[in-house]
Amino acid sequence: MAKFLSRACLPALLLAAVSITGHAATPAGHAAEVDPRIGTGGDGHTFPGATLPFGMIQLSPDTAMPDFKHAYKWAAGYQYGDSSLLGFSHTHFSGSGHSDLGDVLVMPIAGEVRLEQGDAAKPGSGYRSRFSHDSEKVEAGYYAVTLSDYGVRAELTAGRRVGWHRYTFPAGKPAHLLLDLRPSIYDYPGKVLWSNLRVQEDGTVTGCRQTRGWAPGRELCFAMRFSQPLQSRHLLNRETDVPYKGFKGPGYQADDKDAQQGRALVGVFDFGALKQPLGVKVSISSVSEANAIANLDSDGKGWDFDARRAEARSAWDKVLAVIDIDAPKDQRTSFYTSLYHAMLSPTLSMDVNGDYRGPDNAVHRAEGFEFHSTWSLWDVYRAQQPLMVLLQPQRSVDFVRSLIAAREASPFGILPVWAYQGLETWCMIGYHAVPVIADAYVKGIRGFDADAAMKAMVASATYAPYGGLGEYMKLGYVPIDKEPEGASKTLEYAYDDWSIARMAKAMGRDDIAATFDKRAGNWRNAYDPKTGFMRARKTDGAFREPFNPDTAGYGSDYTEGNAWQYSWYVPQDVAGLITAMGGDDVFVKKLDSVFEAKVDPSHFANVEDITGLIGWYAHGNEPSHHLAYLYDYAGAPWQTQKRLKQIMDSQYAPRPDGLAGNDDLGQMSAWYIFTALGFYPVAPGSDEYAIGRPFLARAALHLADGKTFTITAAPLDDAHPYIGNVTLNGKPLDRVYLRHRDILAGGELHFTMQAEPNRTWGKSADARPAAMSAYKP
Repeated sequence: MAKFLSRACLPALLLAAVSITGHAATPAGHAAEVDPRIGTGGDGHTFPGATLPFGMIQLSPDTAMPDFKHAYKWAAGYQYGDSSLLGFSHTHFSGSGHSDLGDVLVMPIAGEVRLEQGDAAKPGSGYRSRFSHDSEKVEAGYYAVTLSDYGVRAELTAGRRVGWHRYTFPAGKPAHLLLDLRPSIYDYPGKVLWSNLRVQEDGTVTGCRQTRGWAPGRELCFAMRFSQPLQSRHLLNRETDVPYKGFKGPGYQADDKDAQQGRALVGVFDFGALKQPLGVKVSISSVSEANAIANLDSDGKGWDFDARRAEARSAWDKVLAVIDIDAPKDQRTSFYTSLYHAMLSPTLSMDVNGDYRGPDNAVHRAEGFEFHSTWSLWDVYRAQQPLMVLLQPQRSVDFVRSLIAAREASPFGILPVWAYQGLETWCMIGYHAVPVIADAYVKGIRGFDADAAMKAMVASATYAPYGGLGEYMKLGYVPIDKEPEGASKTLEYAYDDWSIARMAKAMGRDDIAATFDKRAGNWRNAYDPKTGFMRARKTDGAFREPFNPDTAGYGSDYTEGNAWQYSWYVPQDVAGLITAMGGDDVFVKKLDSVFEAKVDPSHFANVEDITGLIGWYAHGNEPSHHLAYLYDYAGAPWQTQKRLKQIMDSQYAPRPDGLAGNDDLGQMSAWYIFTALGFYPVAPGSDEYAIGRPFLARAALHLADGKTFTITAAPLDDAHPYIGNVTLNGKPLDRVYLRHRDILAGGELHFTMQAEPNRTWGKSADARPAAMSAYKP
């Protein structure tokens, strides 16, 4: 997903000191195989800090929070190539193509305090500090680093709603903690609309700030406590212009001991020379300071940092234990880090009392479920959410209920598009909450109100003011002279419509199914048989001219892609697309031309997210993610196997720049997990997975009902890249797809691999995955 401007996005202090030192036990379990540094370099946009599965807190270091014109590479606040840190903030996106958050930034300081960030190229010019990667320790649920300029050892871990800090200061130097409520990821002048900072009677530090960011008017509150008594404190409003002499460098006098309000607040908390580490615990709430305090009281008891670190490790061990694999070390690191990244979002966005903020910016209360937000729906419906349906079905219930609850609180009566902390951003296209819900229902997830879900889905698909939907319902396509990116919108709407039809059919709602099955065929209105590409039409029915299939970028017919990438976006009816293109042979040759084209990456210099190129295939962006699996639908699964080997070898690696593009809240990682296992959900909303080829000698999926589905492959090496034959529970499997129920039943899927392609397996029409034109219920 690209950045905002390149596409259609709308805009206790006195508590007695206690020891918090100690040593965590040697970890066991798959969490030890996770490397959160993967994706922190290049365009992966992941963060290395501490968090829990789907947790509310993402406590992580920030190396930069640049202005909005330069923010793209720092969408998660951290770039591996940087050499200094601003501090540690409590909220981050994982792998997004847009940026925001970076809330409640704190920096431990030994000695002299400076109040501004300073210039990274001029050490000592501000409060930022240099660091070395050699001093970092990065684990699932734990991050540590030494701040070179201060000699402070910083350690972080996380609970569900609380961030835990431990800072060890050099002996004899005065210890301070700076709290800066000014900076934000994707910063620009005037972003902070208002903030307040106060010290409560019991010594708890609280505050809120409201920002005019990606989600306008977002408010976040916090509560903070320290393990050591304070010697002094300074709450500063940096908007005033009277010189303040308490700190070196430019400063301003607006020092109220107990409270401050304004748009540029800084707090400095002084502890003197400490003989013990300083513990800090911080909770957040999108509702109120009172709720943040309640979250801290509930989830932040005591000061045992090592116990909290062990709990975080245990939480990760538990969720990662859902799959056991046999693989070499590097592959295990890639696999379990991918599984880790796939289980970061959507995030818990609800306080301990059930309160959450909805898209109407009002406070609501969840009853019987946990409200989650942070929905990059254009990305995660493809593989990340289907992976959760398979591996975390109970969480899927909460996710679907969260989507329904958000719709019920929406001023427009529709499901989320790209939401976080309950608020809507209107970023990207489609109504892709629909296939998330449909995929869950079709695969047997219950525990939510299906009728309310269907009502929400239909409402989203018929809300005429959204993205040209009114014209789409009249004309059967989105006209490019009325709405940008018309080809992409037509195609994505048609797929979403198909997923509504599938759920309606499963519910016995044949009337709704008939309506949306018809709309699902609208992809045909974008197909130009003369050129063989998907194109945008004008209101009069003519295709827009001039046409160049290579053209990409905002203002083109397509969203973050071009005709070479988007002409395959008919996951609901690949058989129909094959027929339209002229049959199996023509389809396969044209698909080959996508992967084998000679393309200069500079061609996409104006579209940041089109990365990971293999010809025109762009693995760094989601519209390409299903392409390699399409050979299955044309009777050439051996070609799918060949292309997947290319992709896996070139687009993933266990190093900081090991992701070819934005992880997009786990979608890139979920693609890796499915593909490593040997199958992929080309069309979420169906019961089928297209078979690719396995990349693991053995994988055991431990399912929610206690059954195990085991996948084995032999001989598995570079000399045997192709499938010879497949058996399911000892019986030959002649089809090139698995059903969800095949997996849930438990058993064993075995692949016999060979050196040369098997050109007969999966070739017959009845062996291929289903499509709308030949749907198998």
